[in-house]
Amino acid sequence: MADFSRPGSLYGAVDLGARKQALEAQARREAAGAQGASSASIVDVTEETFTTDVIDRSMTVPVVLDLWSPRAPGSAQLSPVLEKVVGDLGGAAVLARVNVDLSPQIAQALRVQAVPTVLAIFQGQAVTGFQQVLPEQEVRRWLDELMAAVEQFYQANPGVRPAEGEEAPAGPPADPDLVAAEQAIDRGDLDAAAQAYERLLARAPGNEDARMGLAGVGLIKRTSEADPADVDRRLQDPSDIDAHLLAADLDMMAGRVDEAFERVIAVVKRTSGDERDRARRHLLGLFDALPSDDPSLAKARRALASALF
Repeated sequence: MADFSRPGSLYGAVDLGARKQALEAQARREAAGAQGASSASIVDVTEETFTTDVIDRSMTVPVVLDLWSPRAPGSAQLSPVLEKVVGDLGGAAVLARVNVDLSPQIAQALRVQAVPTVLAIFQGQAVTGFQQVLPEQEVRRWLDELMAAVEQFYQANPGVRPAEGEEAPAGPPADPDLVAAEQAIDRGDLDAAAQAYERLLARAPGNEDARMGLAGVGLIKRTSEADPADVDRRLQDPSDIDAHLLAADLDMMAGRVDEAFERVIAVVKRTSGDERDRARRHLLGLFDALPSDDPSLAKARRALASALF
């Protein structure tokens, strides 16, 4: 299962962060209204409502995402416990339920390998989670730790704490191409999303949201049909460059950023000519999927320079 706790991981950058960036201004402007319109702490989520019910709401309140299936006995045990413990918080957190049988694209985007899976989404990113049936006492302990972490975040960033009963301050309107990319991702049209990001980059080459979004879309397209077991088998052949680069993509999608960079740098070290240049360009493309201040980038750039020279 992916590591959801790594700050700045690609998991957040692609699957959740890009969505947050695309509609961040709207989310801030609409958060208070969305909370008021739906005061219930439990909501059933579909692929069409994921952005509104999960990403947008997570900008002001932690969202506990219950990925379940009627075919999984564990879901029948865990879901009622989640309803109880989240409900006891009186609206301080939201329980968002996703039937993975009816919304497979959400499960695919989140790299869900088994159900039940529980993720905590806050500020547009998955911050913690578990993949097993836990007794009520342990679920409460996990939720208490989540709420404590949320409170620490607000104490460290008092300016972003939503005032009770007040609407969050509106930011500048989101770029229309970012909104178009978000909408295309919601429809599952990755080509249209890429085109929207490319239009924005043509107008504003330094736009980080578009750069990360375009790189993220490319990663999703390259890995969407990959068979991890087949990739693992092919990795036994050091000359199978395609397999090693695809494995790096899968590492990135799972949040294993440093491992992905190390894997491609190893290819750079043992190749030459066109193959080395291909690996180098692939690594630079992976760099684009992260914020420019991500600490993993400086380390990887030094390692790349050492491998090249």
